[in-house]
Amino acid sequence: MTTIKTVAEYCGVSVSTVSRALNDHPDVSNEAKAKVKAAAKKLHYVPNSSARDLVRTKSDSIGVVVRGADNTFFVPIVGAIGESCERAGYDMVLRQASARADEIKEGAELVNSKRLKGLVLLGGRYDYAREDAVSIGVPFVCCSFTNQFGNLEKDAYSSVSIDDRASAYEATKSLIAKGHQKIAVLLDSAHDHSISELRYMGYCQALEDSGLPVDQELVCETVDFTMEAAYEATAELLSRRPDVTAVFAVADSMAIAAMKALYEFGRKVPEDCSVIAIDGIESSLYTTPTLTTLSQPQETLGEEAVRILVDVLEGRAQGSHIRLNTTLRPGGTVGMAR
Repeated sequence: MTTIKTVAEYCGVSVSTVSRALNDHPDVSNEAKAKVKAAAKKLHYVPNSSARDLVRTKSDSIGVVVRGADNTFFVPIVGAIGESCERAGYDMVLRQASARADEIKEGAELVNSKRLKGLVLLGGRYDYAREDAVSIGVPFVCCSFTNQFGNLEKDAYSSVSIDDRASAYEATKSLIAKGHQKIAVLLDSAHDHSISELRYMGYCQALEDSGLPVDQELVCETVDFTMEAAYEATAELLSRRPDVTAVFAVADSMAIAAMKALYEFGRKVPEDCSVIAIDGIESSLYTTPTLTTLSQPQETLGEEAVRILVDVLEGRAQGSHIRLNTTLRPGGTVGMAR
């Protein structure tokens, strides 16, 4: 099989010269271009698709890195991002990564391989530093999260998200208003410098403002956001603290898993234990009873991320930071404490 290296050796030039000649790069002489193209034709060289993409990818493309590819919360956001990019005249290049991936590294690689103008990071760390922005090299927007635990200057990036702490506060206060005092919190980690920690802060503040203690035995850390881990943590909670009357889950998916554990322990929702969460994913509409949750404006998150990024790319703005409100979506999982 003829490779670009074969053509380079035949012509006595470098691989990069062959690549630039085949793509009519202006820094290669017409004589060299003719020589390389004639050799490629003679040797039946077919350009590698990835190399061709590297050269021909439009410079008006926006990349999207989704951290946590199996997170259904991101699905409508990605759809909104794609539609918004199209309306603004940009192509969207999507990369999916695992929940534990380094989205900065993934983003930098995508920018370099596709020659992107900008980047949307959908899900990620909350503690970026200056070197993180430098490694990406293009304007970027943190979508659905912020940099509250990092030291990156605000004009070095943009963000659009909800106020996680305020939403958790509202969720917890709504349980307290129903007379609940033994309120468990179901989260990844109380000290993860990320979404769980922010929502844990809101939970604690709501308890403290209501004169209730923060009982560490009611803090259920799952180590990850999987439904299996949430189910197991809730089962363990019910085994050691049967007096719990309400659960605040930091994500809808965790709340759904908690409801299964409650059912299997013979606890009716909401008669025996209330459940509330944050997110508003579609599947939470189909639980029995329907999950009570604070819904995030998913489509608006995606639309605003693109609007902000395009404004930066086209010189109408620098770093912008927007906080969107959640909306309480009443369901059937919150009742009065017994």
